[in-house]
Amino acid sequence: QVQLVESGGGLVQAGGSLRLSCATSGGTFSIYAMGWFRQAPGKEREFVGGISRSGGSTEYADSGKGRFTISRDNAKNTVYLQMNSLKPEDTAVYYCAAANRRWTTSRWNDYPYWGQGTQVTVSS
Repeated sequence: QVQLVESGGGLVQAGGSLRLSCATSGGTFSIYAMGWFRQAPGKEREFVGGISRSGGSTEYADSGKGRFTISRDNAKNTVYLQMNSLKPEDTAVYYCAAANRRWTTSRWNDYPYWGQGTQVTVSS
């Protein structure tokens, strides 16, 4: 069973950047499509974006298009979320998730494996 550990969260001013990492272990990373989700206090978990198992296809929610970039390094068993031009409304706990499928999906319940989350706080 694959385990996921996020890192890279923190406090940043509006307009700044952060790169989140999600390191995986215990599974064959290259078989998993990976997703990034976030959840702000009092709000539902929402899809941020995802990447196919090969890395050849990415998908983003409208909230992050043009600002966020997802990539993966199958040799390092790691997926990344580069976030630029951060806004206070990006403040949330960010989670990575894995699903044994070719293509990413925006539905959180399609992902059986989850990390513990990393806090991102954007100050105005």
